Amino acid sequence: MNHSGPLNSPLEPFHPLIRRWFQERVGTPTEIQRLSWPRICRGEHVLLTAPTGSGKTLTAFLWAIDRILAGHWPTGRTHVLYVSPLKALNADIQKNLLQPLDEIKAVFLEKGEPCPDLRVLTRSGDTPSGERRRMIGNPPEILITTPESLNLLLSSGSGRSLLPHIKTVILDEIHMVVSTKRGVHLITAVDRLVPLAGEFQRIAVSATVRPMERVAAYVNG
Repeated sequence: MNHSGPLNSPLEPFHPLIRRWFQERVGTPTEIQRLSWPRICRGEHVLLTAPTGSGKTLTAFLWAIDRILAGHWPTGRTHVLYVSPLKALNADIQKNLLQPLDEIKAVFLEKGEPCPDLRVLTRSGDTPSGERRRMIGNPPEILITTPESLNLLLSSGSGRSLLPHIKTVILDEIHMVVSTKRGVHLITAVDRLVPLAGEFQRIAVSATVRPMERVAAYVNG
C-alpha cells in the first residue's frame, strides 16, 4: 500500500486515502492533532484541551472514522458514542461530520476503493419515537447523544441493544459537567457501559479544564 506524507507524521497510521483527503482539504495537522493522534491510535484514553478552532472535534473522531472506512470495524453497529451536555451542539457536530465524510467518500470512489456507508445520527429527548425505533433496528455507526439520553438508553433493553459494540466514547465540553450532578450521572453511565461493551477508548474534549489531572482521572472512571 502506497504511503503518502513524511514518515513519523501523526497521519502515518491512517488509511492512505484518509491521509490524502486530510492533506488536500485540511492541510497540516494542528498542535493538538500532532500530540493526540499517536496516543489515540494506540488506544489510550485522552483528554484533549485546546482553544476553539484548533480542530479538536476532527482530532477526536478521525481515527474511529478511519477504523470504520478501512473495514476494521464492521458497519451496521454503533462503534462511536459522542456525548455532549448541549443538545444544540449535537446538531452542529452531526453537520460538521457529514461534510468531511462526504469528501472522504468521494476520494475513495475516485480511486475505485470500496467505501462503507457510515451514518451519523443523534438521539435526545426530542428524537421522534419512530426514528428511535428505526435506530434500534438499523444502528448508526456514530451515535450522538446527551448524558440524560445515555442513561435512558442504558435503562432499557432496546436501548442497550445499540451499545454492545462501542469502541470509542467521546465526551465533549467536559468542563461543563465535571464538577456537577450531571457529571456524576454521565461518568457513571459511561462506567455502566463497560460490562455491556467491554473496555473502550475514552476521549474527553474541552477548551479549558483545570486542574487537568483531576479531570483526566474523572474521565478514566
